[in-house]
Amino acid sequence: MPRHAPLRLAPLASVVFALAAAATGIAHAQGGSVAATPTQVRPEVDKAYTQLMASPAIQKLLEAVKADHDRSVEDLKMLTEIEAPPFKEQKRAEAFLARMKALGLTDAKIDAEGNVVGLRKGTGNGPKLLISAHLDTVFPAGTDVKVKERDGKLYAPGISDDTRGLSVLLSWLKVLNDNKIQTVGDLLIVGNVGEEELGNLRGIKAIFRDNLDIDGMVGLEPAADGTVLMLGTGSHRYEVTFKGPGGHSYGAFGQVPSAIHGMGRAIAKIADIRTPSFPKTTFTVGTVGGGTSVNTIAPDARMAVDIRSDEMAPLLETEKKILAAIDEAVVEENKRWNVNTLSVSTKLIGDRPGGRTQSDTVIVEAATRSNAAFGHKTLLTGASTDANVPMSLGIPAIIIGGGGKTGGFHALSEWIDVTDGWKGAQNSLVTVLGLVGVQGTSAPLLEKRPPRSK
Repeated sequence: MPRHAPLRLAPLASVVFALAAAATGIAHAQGGSVAATPTQVRPEVDKAYTQLMASPAIQKLLEAVKADHDRSVEDLKMLTEIEAPPFKEQKRAEAFLARMKALGLTDAKIDAEGNVVGLRKGTGNGPKLLISAHLDTVFPAGTDVKVKERDGKLYAPGISDDTRGLSVLLSWLKVLNDNKIQTVGDLLIVGNVGEEELGNLRGIKAIFRDNLDIDGMVGLEPAADGTVLMLGTGSHRYEVTFKGPGGHSYGAFGQVPSAIHGMGRAIAKIADIRTPSFPKTTFTVGTVGGGTSVNTIAPDARMAVDIRSDEMAPLLETEKKILAAIDEAVVEENKRWNVNTLSVSTKLIGDRPGGRTQSDTVIVEAATRSNAAFGHKTLLTGASTDANVPMSLGIPAIIIGGGGKTGGFHALSEWIDVTDGWKGAQNSLVTVLGLVGVQGTSAPLLEKRPPRSK
């Protein structure tokens, strides 16, 4: 786009619905499916984005996003090279906080959970919108996170998931402040912990526990242009431990049950459980272990079970069947040897609530209309992300991309191509501005909700 050239409105994009989140480029895609029919946006949404895109001040702001791109990439590199394993995000949080303060949010802080939180206030009486990206990565401490550049791409573990989102939030903060853009609603800007693995969304859960007046959420994750995640795949994960007396494989045979055999019976029963194809509901025994030697009747065994669904009711029904299958297997193993010395315990180690933001809500229509302004068709999809939490609370939430082409999520070869990545950062910023409104340009589209009670 030539410098200072006005952005032209594209014809309103049709909405395309995905059957698999894997096609979107959103990290952690879980195959969530969406059942909906294409819809046009309501007149007030169209009006708001027409006003925004026609505003000279907003055009100048978008040019500032482009001009800030190279500096933003330096933020991306700096943050990527600070490792942030699950539950060990503090050093990256401190660096992100320092950048937020340097860019004008002097009251920003790290909360008790480890989230970096800053509030950019609006003119008053507008909605409060959470805009966020997660600090943590899946990679353990000691991983080489040095950014390497080759073939026009930047390679480093975690560089796109989700460090790019963090750098885009900082860029938005800079250009909004530099250009003195006053939003009507408040922007709660958060770099949160605990999105990955067994973090169980602890960071975003704390944000919604401690801020009862949030009216909506827009999260940034690596995603292809036009992608709007509006379905949160719920999940429960269990650690299952089998315990028995153990004994010699020959001498104690027939006298004691095997923890591993009991677990094997449980796995076989779990494998026979049937789940609905829609809403998509899945399970797997992901890891197993136990025993002491090849010639020992195992005194212990353990397995980890993952259960997911696009809706909570079938997830809970599948969970009930799996837990019953485990208990039945222990009974059968004890009965096999006419004893009662094999026992089992289950521990919930993962709890991600599910939910969805309906396709005809203002927040989804806003993203759709913004996508249209930048010439993109909208792809509605689902996965397991931080947006699961507000969705489960009935608060409108979406996940969108921050620009750039990405790949290799959760692998040491993770990469991002930031060429023209500023275009995606412009698109997602315009989505946000339409929701909170801009003083003198457009009214906020996001509805102000009554504060929740604790």
